[in-house]
Amino acid sequence: MPTLRELQAGFRDALLGGDEHAAAAAVRGDGLGAAARLAVYRHHVFTSLTAALESTYPVVVRLVDARFFRYAAGRYIREHPPASPCLSEYGADLGEFLARFEPCLHLAYLPDVARLQWAMNAALHAPDVEPIAPEALRAPVTLALHPSVTLLRSPWPLDAIWRANQPDAESDAVDLDTGGVLLQVWRADEEVVFRRLSAAGFAFRNAVARSGRLDAAAEAALAADAAADLPTLIRALLDEEVLVSRC
Repeated sequence: MPTLRELQAGFRDALLGGDEHAAAAAVRGDGLGAAARLAVYRHHVFTSLTAALESTYPVVVRLVDARFFRYAAGRYIREHPPASPCLSEYGADLGEFLARFEPCLHLAYLPDVARLQWAMNAALHAPDVEPIAPEALRAPVTLALHPSVTLLRSPWPLDAIWRANQPDAESDAVDLDTGGVLLQVWRADEEVVFRRLSAAGFAFRNAVARSGRLDAAAEAALAADAAADLPTLIRALLDEEVLVSRC
């Protein structure tokens, strides 16, 4: 008699295309064989997870074609099955998967496009946290960036690639030689947005996220650009309402 853990492991292997002997032994046929029942369930699992990935990564789908994306998603699902029952949390490391997935290695920008789309998904589902009031900065306080914020550094013009692949884009042409970007992705009210940052702005925000201290953030910004306007950098964080108190 298999233990519950052994039974779960057997079903996991069967659903991901591995040995289904252990799972089949625990399935009652009842007019439909165990292998056929497992095949129906396997199809449902892969279809649902692929649809979730397509919903999270529409620009990646557009860039590689839906048929290729479904093929890649099938490989990804087998290697990275869900660790949570919440579909909005599935697919976080697709960018890393694509970075080593041989059939699309020639699309060097694709992993970073996926990372941008995941950051947008994470921003959409991040919890609400009250931004810090400007006057609170007069007292010692440990700071953090809003949970919806992701900072992205890429050698590719990710923002241009994303905009060129929207349904209402006037042109899908992107000059990849225009260089990389430093981006902040976050949720403003109910809308997920992103914008380019200067080197000093990126360093400032990154240091806030790491250290929680404005003095460390100021040092990082000035190291990136000796002419950085620190009051403007602080005001931008307050205006964007992405500066919060770290609990």
